[in-house]
Amino acid sequence: ECTLDLKSAVEKLAKSGVPLGNQSVLLKGVNDNVETMRSLVHRLLMMRVKPYYLYQCDLIKGSSHLRTEVKKGLEIIRGLRGHTSGYAIPQFVIDSPKGGGKIPLSPDYVNFEEDGSISIKNYQGENFSYPAISENKAVSSFVD
Repeated sequence: ECTLDLKSAVEKLAKSGVPLGNQSVLLKGVNDNVETMRSLVHRLLMMRVKPYYLYQCDLIKGSSHLRTEVKKGLEIIRGLRGHTSGYAIPQFVIDSPKGGGKIPLSPDYVNFEEDGSISIKNYQGENFSYPAISENKAVSSFVD
């Protein structure tokens, strides 16, 4: 994907001030693991190309052998978070069937609690509590 010819062409565009972004498709057996995707996004950034979108493979005839489960894409995004620059993490999207457009998908990091607070999870799976906005609650118990 990132050949010397591509690097040369991209360099000319970048030097001319053209903003560059990459749109990759998640393909089974090709780039469907965190290590491969991390390597790709790092190479893209070294060429001054922003990893912009990671698409779930479209539901088109002849592509079923290349499609992964949606959860695989979410696992990859989760696996990139905290282990590389946020700038290197593409937005995972599905180009919805029947013309619905691109729909972003994201790992679930937030749970809303009944008292208005939220429980948030970091990239390592650790849970933290974040208080609701309230004039009656002391925030100091949440702050170091």
